[in-house]
Amino acid sequence: MDAIILAEGLCKRYGDVTAVDGVSFRINRGEVVGLLGPNGAGKTTTMKMLTCYMPPTGGRATLDGLDVVAEPLQVRARIGYLPENVPLYDEMGVHEYLEFIARVRRIPAARRAEAIRDIVRRCGLAAVVQKGVAELSKGYRQRLGLAQAMIHNPDVVILDEPTTGLDPNQIVEIRQLIRDLGREKTVILSTHILQEVEAVCDRVLIINEGRIIADGTPSQLHAEFQGAQELDLVVEGAAREALQAALDGLSGADRVTVAEAGGGALSAHVLSPKDADLRAAIFRLCVERGWVLLEMRRTLVSLEDIFRKLTRRDAA
Repeated sequence: MDAIILAEGLCKRYGDVTAVDGVSFRINRGEVVGLLGPNGAGKTTTMKMLTCYMPPTGGRATLDGLDVVAEPLQVRARIGYLPENVPLYDEMGVHEYLEFIARVRRIPAARRAEAIRDIVRRCGLAAVVQKGVAELSKGYRQRLGLAQAMIHNPDVVILDEPTTGLDPNQIVEIRQLIRDLGREKTVILSTHILQEVEAVCDRVLIINEGRIIADGTPSQLHAEFQGAQELDLVVEGAAREALQAALDGLSGADRVTVAEAGGGALSAHVLSPKDADLRAAIFRLCVERGWVLLEMRRTLVSLEDIFRKLTRRDAA
């Protein structure tokens, strides 16, 4: 695929403290990539280097072939950046602020009004465009922050903890904006919120103690870290001993636990090896015995499980 961002051995040191330690990755054009890690892992520092906010101590990073150290103005012109602390001026009005950002981003005077109208529509700011920035709710402040990051139509949008401090309704709204944005832009999303990554990202980079420790799509990470297969069943019409014996007899069933589920139904938990999938065999078994399979659910390792396994200090 066509890479738009390349990081090669990227480092950032502050005296004896290494915040980012030899990070290398590529981000392809049109991807929505989640940079996931605990607080202090190096996410924000990595983003600051990609956006030319601070130079790396070692290694290099490029955006579409432009070096972030040698060609910072060209890189900045093609990036939209929303830092964790939204860069707003409370003494301005919303429309005034967007005009100011349009001038800073060197949008030609003849196109500014159209650019502002378009970004107001896309970010859902029409209800507050005539208000003062100081009057805005947290959710609208975040929308305005996204607007300043996108008004110049950048190739890449970098978002640092974009839903921090928002209420659940505001989080849903901002995530939808990010999903919409990902249909036409390359997006890098820094977060420590696991649901954020699963909701909006095509790919995940997990960073811990300044190093990339996992890289893949959510489904790839699930497959890589999935241990034994676990199935939970609810079956009606079977005697407990008969269900236990039938499931024990399935090839690949390592451990079966059967219990009463209430209402005359039985529940069963079936453990099998990672590469075994007993769902079809269980379905056929129930059909052959005349049992009603009310429910069959496979338990998958969660992104939270993967994250904790990789970032725990006592992890092997």
